[in-house]
Amino acid sequence: MFHTESDVVFVKGLKVEAVIGVYEWERAIMQPLLIDIALETDISRAAISDDVNDALNYKAVCDDVSEWCKAIKAQLLEHLAGQIADKLLAKYSCHKVTLSVAKPTAIKQADAVGVQITRYASASTDKKITKEADDSQADDA
Repeated sequence: MFHTESDVVFVKGLKVEAVIGVYEWERAIMQPLLIDIALETDISRAAISDDVNDALNYKAVCDDVSEWCKAIKAQLLEHLAGQIADKLLAKYSCHKVTLSVAKPTAIKQADAVGVQITRYASASTDKKITKEADDSQADDA
């Protein structure tokens, strides 16, 4: 299903009604969205403990994504997907997010149209850690 070397918590086919689109008529209605989410994270602690408190809470992920879709009211799927991915990385313990957002009613001749994106946890955090380690080594010299 997923081609990854990491553990994945996923949501497939999350249905959300939200304002999305560039045309005036689209801004006046709610449209259905279908969202797939793959959060790469370490699930080993939950696998050993069998304790929900050690797991990434996919119910909370679904609730948050639904709320964010309704609040963002994006014009473009690209913008919505980027915003959701950034928020997921900021809120949940994961190092990579792959997300697809589809509009099933946008094109009559197609089952759905949409976008898929992949985002990684902030490289700036990694750079900060590396810089601090370099500074520490310089102080020792």
